[in-house]
Amino acid sequence: MTAPSPPPSGDFSTLFNFLPIGAYRTSPEGVMLRANPALVRLNGYEREADLLADVNRTFNGWYIDPDRRSAFRQLLNRDGFVRGFVSRVRPHASDQPLWVNENAHLVRDGQGQSLYYEGTVEDVTEQVRARDELQRSEEQLRLVTSQIPGMVFVVHVAPDGRRSYKFVSPGVRDIYGFGPEALIRDPMLLLRYRHPDDAALLERDLEMVSQRSADVGGEFRIVLPDGQVKWVFRRSCLVSSDASGYLRVGVLVDITARKQIEKALSESEKIWKLALQSAGDGVWDWNLQTGEEYFSPGIKAMFGFDDAELGNLASALDDRTHPDDVPQMTADRRAHFDGLAPVYRNEHRVQCKDGSWKWVLSRGMVIARDDAGKPLRMVGTHTDITEIKQAEAQQRALETQLRESQKMEAIGTLAGGVAHDFNNLLAAILGNLVLAREDVGEQHPAQESLTEIGRAAIRARQLVQQILTFSRRQTQEMQRQPLTPLVQEALGLLRSLLPAGIKLEARLTMVELPVLADAAQMQQVLMNLCTNAWQSMEGRPGNITVVLREVHLDAAQALLLGDLPSGLYACLSVADNGSGMDLDTQRRIFEPFFTTKAPGAGTGLGLAVVHGIVKGHRGAIALESGLGAGSRFDVYLPLAGAGQALVCTTVHPGFPSTAAVASGKHIVYIDDYEAMVFLVGRLLRKQGYRASTFGSGEEALDWLRAHPQEAVDLVVTDQNMPGLSGVDVARALAQERPGLRVALVSGEVSDKLLADAAAAGVTEVLGKQDSMDALGDAIQKLLDHRAGSAR
Repeated sequence: MTAPSPPPSGDFSTLFNFLPIGAYRTSPEGVMLRANPALVRLNGYEREADLLADVNRTFNGWYIDPDRRSAFRQLLNRDGFVRGFVSRVRPHASDQPLWVNENAHLVRDGQGQSLYYEGTVEDVTEQVRARDELQRSEEQLRLVTSQIPGMVFVVHVAPDGRRSYKFVSPGVRDIYGFGPEALIRDPMLLLRYRHPDDAALLERDLEMVSQRSADVGGEFRIVLPDGQVKWVFRRSCLVSSDASGYLRVGVLVDITARKQIEKALSESEKIWKLALQSAGDGVWDWNLQTGEEYFSPGIKAMFGFDDAELGNLASALDDRTHPDDVPQMTADRRAHFDGLAPVYRNEHRVQCKDGSWKWVLSRGMVIARDDAGKPLRMVGTHTDITEIKQAEAQQRALETQLRESQKMEAIGTLAGGVAHDFNNLLAAILGNLVLAREDVGEQHPAQESLTEIGRAAIRARQLVQQILTFSRRQTQEMQRQPLTPLVQEALGLLRSLLPAGIKLEARLTMVELPVLADAAQMQQVLMNLCTNAWQSMEGRPGNITVVLREVHLDAAQALLLGDLPSGLYACLSVADNGSGMDLDTQRRIFEPFFTTKAPGAGTGLGLAVVHGIVKGHRGAIALESGLGAGSRFDVYLPLAGAGQALVCTTVHPGFPSTAAVASGKHIVYIDDYEAMVFLVGRLLRKQGYRASTFGSGEEALDWLRAHPQEAVDLVVTDQNMPGLSGVDVARALAQERPGLRVALVSGEVSDKLLADAAAAGVTEVLGKQDSMDALGDAIQKLLDHRAGSAR
């Protein structure tokens, strides 16, 4: 056999290459010789050589049905050509099946010898799908209407009242004697069959239709050409409306037959009431035998799908139902199927096309069962209740936030009260400790034990200070200052303290973010949060990310964070990739003394102190965490306006070690705590003062009134006492002894206390002292200041 000669000039090679459909040439032995670019692309290749190599290596991978290849060869060998050969194939370099239409023929030379085969391949996937979808829609409509006696119709009514029937079931012939085509051709045909005595009913129906009434129905008579009179029941409802008019769906049933037909009419009426009249956001119709389920376009649009994008099978939405909701949905269906619930009702989440979730209320009813009671068909509606669910969730979140806030406030009040009393006990312990060490002398063997007692008392005092910070009763020095430098300074210190393997990353805004804050306490917040973060790594390497940025909280966000005012805030975030927390731990994480660490590894006050400091700065703290997902704390502080400056200051006590020379100055000391009265009296007398001590303001005032000639240089009174408070004592002394200096001592110095004390004539407001020496030193300074003024 001689090789085929090359094609002459002017052949169709250019057409071959630019055909929009695939084209090829193969040898008589089946080896593919050429493939045009369209065929190369259809098979998922970029180059013709790659396609030829794969195809000639593997002959049987094209047709999904392997018998199609032999059928194609038989036709080609028998006839010398193949026309319109439609098959489902799998392209060689793609996993996506296609439907293709193939044509091929044999090319011979002048002697009749076979030279090669030529053919074309056209992708007809969309045409096949459209054909199948049309067939399914037509079959579905046929199945639905076949279950309903009489005539089912869909009619479009234009704004001017003109009608055009879009669908008429064959049942029209049983009632009127003519077929669906006659009514579609002449939409006014039915009106001419109305009984003359029912003209008023006809006018009423036309008026209701023109007014777009949702439901039109009733009974009327018709007269056939042979004079026969029939009673017909009519029911229709409005299903859609646009600028071109509106669409109505209805049914006509012959009700002149026997009782059985009347029963069938009742069932038909239920179907249309359920499927069309009581529709929510969309209607569904489920064939329980085949699994087919019709979803109205409204349902598909609800989840973001076009009509052709979601298959009409029950599994299409069941597979998109949230896994957590499937058991209850199944149980509710079973209860209705078994007759335990008269209707099916269930709320569940469905995943939309864009990946989001929507809550739907699904309601339905079985409308057909077999003789054994097995459900065959069910119809119902879907209603979008996402906004309702979101509102309920927001309400629950607010209720939880309120309960947590009230709990933390109660704990803070309790902790503050306990810490206040405990501070008095520690002051007595530390004060008597100082006196005891002086009494026994430096060389006494008891000094070692007294030193250890002092260390333990100082540690207890530090815990009390943390509790006071949590309860927001610690003194603060609030100033308007930029937050960014404070954070940078704390991070510089923190980097030298972090253990090996912990990477610290900071993303800080260049804006200074002015806030009204206590610098030391804000740095303590950052240190505590970062310490908590690296401890969550449990010895493993990890990352800590600190972010500082400006945010705007709207009213809803501010309310969720704890009833803050809306506006601009500085947001300081500390995130880690540690072990994270479960929900129970998250609910208790800010409680004092709650810790997840091993016994002895922590006090459980670190985050409680953070909570107290943030609340004291009129801010809020939020937590996001999950087991194995790390944690992130977000601290929100309100940005300070340009006019805000220093808020309040208090005296921070020192720890002097030498006694003052008092030269017989007379001090009156008032405190309701008996141990403090005894201790301060000893301290003052030991430092050379004359001291008169009293356990209440009433007792001190009675003594001063009884001794008007007794000179007094200074009155020092506790603020929080039963009966008369320190401010009350100062007011009385201003009347009894004008000009007498009064110093007020309080463990909680607030703006209100400073204002009330100033109005009562108080000379100085002192923070609660950490040691008795510090109190003596403060008294000495007050007396020295008075003496200097006199000089």
